[in-house]
Amino acid sequence: MAIHYHCRHCGTKLGSIEQTSIHSETLGLHKLTEQERLEMVTYDSLGNIHIKAICEDCQEALERNPDYHQYDFIIH
Repeated sequence: MAIHYHCRHCGTKLGSIEQTSIHSETLGLHKLTEQERLEMVTYDSLGNIHIKAICEDCQEALERNPDYHQYDFIIH
């Protein structure tokens, strides 16, 4: 099992954690609401976890251009 992080706006791979067992509390997933969890966390058929986060470039773009929050994807 692996945990893969991708930017939810541009799709950039942010990193992966290769570990056979890890608790959601260690990842901070327990702090997400049910709706946030449904939007940000998915599982594939191999048991891998895919988490949508935000990369530094997209975060900076959103801070400079708050109107970008209305878009699902940002191309930079």
